[in-house]
Amino acid sequence: MRRHQIITAGLIGIGLFGTVGCNSGEQIRKVEREVGDLKLEVFKLRKEMEDANKYSEAERAAAAEARNLDRRFQADLQETLRQLQESTRVLNNRMGDAVRTGRATTTSTRPAAEAVSPAAQGEEEKSFGAAILDYNRGNYAIAADSLELFLKGSPSSAKRPDALFFLGLAHYNQKAYDKAQRAFEQILKEHTTSTQFLPAKLKRAQCLLKQGLKPAAVKAFKEITEGFQGTPEARTAQQELADLGF
Repeated sequence: MRRHQIITAGLIGIGLFGTVGCNSGEQIRKVEREVGDLKLEVFKLRKEMEDANKYSEAERAAAAEARNLDRRFQADLQETLRQLQESTRVLNNRMGDAVRTGRATTTSTRPAAEAVSPAAQGEEEKSFGAAILDYNRGNYAIAADSLELFLKGSPSSAKRPDALFFLGLAHYNQKAYDKAQRAFEQILKEHTTSTQFLPAKLKRAQCLLKQGLKPAAVKAFKEITEGFQGTPEARTAQQELADLGF
């Protein structure tokens, strides 16, 4: 309302100025004051518009960031759930192996020299189980050391792909992405038929991204989305690509 009054007064002043001419100093000063007030109001309006635009841009940026955080949270949640499922699967396999080993021991008719030592199998199970337990408790450094020892001591173990995968995860969770990458790549080279092959392929791509190797990471993620469509790993890889702007 005040701005309207000032603008109206300015227009009236200008009209009066045109009517009485320039011989009235008081009228000239009045018009000058009105014009000054108009300029001030225009400046204020412009400032308010600029502030409103900045606020709007900040709101849009905050909304976009919230969407990105939500997508990242969903991807991380899926990965955490997958790791928990993998841990459960490994523990279930251990229980199944123990049952089968017990049955084989009671029914086997082979000489003791030909049979696999139950004590050796028990130690292997115990070593691997202790490492996984440390990993699940968040003792990643201890788990990594234990898994390294397991891999060296049991080179032909059927659990080798699982041990390599959890070794990679232990390094990854310690931000030792180069070491994690080597563990995952070992799975890709030596255990192509393992159930850990595709999860290792995804984690390798994430290791590349964490190390700042964006082109290589993008290529690795695209290999997963194009070659393994419909899998949880492909969905996670697609989310990674979306976050990178692809």
